[in-house]
Amino acid sequence: MALATGLAFGAAAASGIALGTTCSHQLSFLGSREKPAAKAPAEERNAAKEDYWQGFSMEEARKHADTSQARALARPPQEVFEDLQRGNARFWTGAAVRPEASAFERRALISKQSPVVAILGCSDSRVPTEIIFDQGLGDIFVVRVAGNALDTATLASLQYAVHHLKVKVLVVLGHELCGAVKA
Repeated sequence: MALATGLAFGAAAASGIALGTTCSHQLSFLGSREKPAAKAPAEERNAAKEDYWQGFSMEEARKHADTSQARALARPPQEVFEDLQRGNARFWTGAAVRPEASAFERRALISKQSPVVAILGCSDSRVPTEIIFDQGLGDIFVVRVAGNALDTATLASLQYAVHHLKVKVLVVLGHELCGAVKA
């Protein structure tokens, strides 16, 4: 049951961070006695665009994807596995950094993915693979099936990861109290 407790704590921490960011932005005037000046809806939309638009092209995103792929291919398997272990330790100790990709990095992922590890894991909602290893978008190629059973489809997915994506490490991830295994 420790896994479920740890995941609940991790999910609560992630929610708290998201809420804290939103609330601190909205309630920043609480430190003073004055309310912030209200903005017209059009001004708010323009301010939001300026805050989030980074102005990059798909060509720049492809170059970034190529660079990321080269870095991923250069990593030795031992380093990849140690990175997973460190990420899992951050998750369990409540120190996860939850690497979020910027809009530019997400756009780069449209053209190419370069995961360095493939994980065959259970589809149990209490075991979200990227979260328990503190990894971001595009870092892990995940194949999820109840009881992490290997069949034709899961094997084909893992073969795709190895042969086409050139992953360095394969992991079969089990967990405590798996309902599919009990069944």
